[in-house]
Amino acid sequence: MKNLIFKIIRYSGLPFFFREIIQRNKVSILLFHDISKDDAEKAFTYLSRKYNIISLQDFLEGVHNSTKLPRKSLIITFDDGHVSNYSLLPIVKKHRIPVTIFLCSSIINSNRHFWFLHEPITDIVEDLKKIPNQNRLIILAEYGFLQEEEYQNQEALNKQQIEEMKAWFDFQSHTLFHPVLPQCTNQEASDEIILSKQILENDFQLKIYALSYPNGDYSERDIQLAKKAGYTCGITVDFGYNTTKTDLFRLKRLSVNDTGDINELVVKASGVWAFFKTRNGKKQPYGFSNRM
Repeated sequence: MKNLIFKIIRYSGLPFFFREIIQRNKVSILLFHDISKDDAEKAFTYLSRKYNIISLQDFLEGVHNSTKLPRKSLIITFDDGHVSNYSLLPIVKKHRIPVTIFLCSSIINSNRHFWFLHEPITDIVEDLKKIPNQNRLIILAEYGFLQEEEYQNQEALNKQQIEEMKAWFDFQSHTLFHPVLPQCTNQEASDEIILSKQILENDFQLKIYALSYPNGDYSERDIQLAKKAGYTCGITVDFGYNTTKTDLFRLKRLSVNDTGDINELVVKASGVWAFFKTRNGKKQPYGFSNRM
């Protein structure tokens, strides 16, 4: 049924209107997480045809230098740094498109796991996002999850994979362990934002200028910490499009899910889906991955 709804919306003409009129003079930032290689091939092929894909750095340079950006500019981003992102390397090389991946610096290059993918708690993830960080960690421990535990399998990219990819991908920060920043104490938030940048720069020799707020949640305190740490911008999942006048620490994104349905991609990349979701008072879904 859901696939049929996306097909109907796609051929209603609304995505075309949003893309050709509303997105025409805006910069759209798309959010993926853990899309499969085959689905990424379909998605990148479509997006390359319908939009002008630019890098996050291109956008920031345009803002700082007051230069005109291409019409229907689009930035592709991935959150978390899932190990399967490595399989996208040949596709990115083939399409020669810029992609930014936001890494959790204390999960990559280890067998630590993403807390929101821990099977026993997938039904209560949204509830856990609403409580203080220490309480969340206590509950997770009761369900057998410890954020510094080394598990059997690898969920995030390792250093060798990042080394192979960094000529083609722009790696940026997604904090240490992917907490809900507004639920953190001042010290916890400071560590997550500041130390993650330092680790990625010192241990992985990456130039870190951007922070993606985990879960899309942030507060004014977190913005100030990001500025203090030396970030140039902060990425949200607030619905909308960007211009050279958009607050660089509140850059908007469209969450498109890791879908293999081209109709869903067309609808979500245009912003139509999130537009109507947010009109109903609902927050745009963050959508960690297809496994949730």
